Amino acid sequence: MAIFRRKEIKDIEEKKPVADGAWIKCEGCGEILYRKEVLANYNICHKCGYHFRVNSNFYRNLILDDGLLNEQDRNLKPVDFLKFKDYPSKIKKSIEKTGINDAIVCGEGKISGIDVEICFMEFEFIGGSMGSVVGEKVKRAIYRAKEKDFPLIIVNASGGARMQEGIISLMQMAKTATALNLLTKPYISILTNPTTAGVMASYASLGDIIISEPDALLGFAGPRVIQQTIKQELPEGFQRSQFMLEHGMIDMIVPRNQMKETITILLRHLL
Repeated sequence: MAIFRRKEIKDIEEKKPVADGAWIKCEGCGEILYRKEVLANYNICHKCGYHFRVNSNFYRNLILDDGLLNEQDRNLKPVDFLKFKDYPSKIKKSIEKTGINDAIVCGEGKISGIDVEICFMEFEFIGGSMGSVVGEKVKRAIYRAKEKDFPLIIVNASGGARMQEGIISLMQMAKTATALNLLTKPYISILTNPTTAGVMASYASLGDIIISEPDALLGFAGPRVIQQTIKQELPEGFQRSQFMLEHGMIDMIVPRNQMKETITILLRHLL
């Protein structure tokens, strides 16, 4: 039994608890960080540079001038083609959680005064999975970029095709990849953590310039699945952005706090 003196009991009673959620553990280095400091640093760990996952709204405000987006196709919603168990409830919960109708937001905006067609994927909406709505909205964004002669930018964050829509989801890979052939202005693909499976195997990997955030997980199948399939030890850092850069799969790695400046330089050079 622990015995406390009266002063010690008083100290414990008067000690003010830290507000819930005031601290956050870095998944990169394990440090306990003050949440406000992380937020002020673009949601990047100031100890090791780990990039915490952010939502589509964060990226919109990061890249676009004044965060202004002329959103298009906002009202498109997914359909339960296959009568998949619990799919309607997942859609409803995701809409309530994110405030958007599917895992991507598309429209027109400006980056340092340059007109762009731009899409932001939302990982919080069923893992950023690509179903019929995501594919259709990407296709329409490509068509608008072609029609208006704008460059196209897509900020990717996805676990891949949406299994609840079966072959309808897989069809979006060919649909979006084919549409990209129509573009006459540059297409910049930005890969965040994670960008995998059907999205990575289609429009995410087809940019004229492919940029990744540091240490993002990129690839088709995940490292665990590959290792279990081939029964071999994978190289260190396999499918992380640095590994992909060294093997020619992406063009550059850019920290989040330098992303807008980098995109601006690229657009001014390419246009």
